[in-house]
Parts: sequence; C-alpha cells; structure tokens
Amino acid sequence: MALLERVSTLVRANLNDLIDKAEEPEKMIKQVILDMNNQLLQVKTQVAIAIADQHLLEKKKIENDDKIKEWMRKAELAVDKKQDDLARAALLRVESYRDMSANLKIRKRRWRISSPRCAISIRNWPKPMPRPIC
Repeated sequence: MALLERVSTLVRANLNDLIDKAEEPEKMIKQVILDMNNQLLQVKTQVAIAIADQHLLEKKKIENDDKIKEWMRKAELAVDKKQDDLARAALLRVESYRDMSANLKIRKRRWRISSPRCAISIRNWPKPMPRPIC
C-alpha cells in the first residue's frame, strides 16, 4: 500500500511540475484580458437586445391601442345598424385587445424598473482593455 502511495505522489508531483513549466503568466494574462473583453461584448449585445425589445413593446402597445379604437368604432357602427351580434363580436375583440394592452403595460413597467439599474451598472464598467500584442 505504501508503494502505491509513493508512486501516486511521484506522478502527481511530476504532473504539477509539467503544468508549472507549461504555464506562462504573460500568456495567461493575455487570455484573461481576451476573455473579459469577449464577456463585455456579450453583455453589451444583450443590453442592445433588451433596448430593442423595449422599443418593440412600445410599438406593439401603440398598435394595440389603435386596434382598440378601430374595433370600438366597428362596434358603434354595428349598433347604429342594429346588428347586435356584430356589435358583441366587436366588443369581444375590444376586450381581448384591452387585455393584451394591460399585459404590455405590465411588461413595459417591469422593463422600466430593471433597465435603469442595468444602464447605470454598465456605464460604471471600465472600457475594454487594449488587445494584447503578442
């Protein structure tokens, strides 16, 4: 048993020695800098996507509000023409668009709460480090 322990210790020591010889601090630091710059780029990309999503939410909300007005007008026309079944159908559409509008409003509010925190923290980040010269 002692022999196996000694061989195991010898193998581990040799492996650690090989790893120490293979590691070059300069190359490791360059790789860390490259990895950090890549992560920064990924975060900026995600923030840009989030901002685009926010603009899309605003656009959908405007379109949805226009649909509500349009279907209310259709419901009023149906009532004027004494077509109660069409008026009910139009009012059902209005309700569905109002539900969607409420959902969009909630999503927009959540985005407004979280986005300033992200923007502030990103502004405080350091600029990307210069690419190392090899």
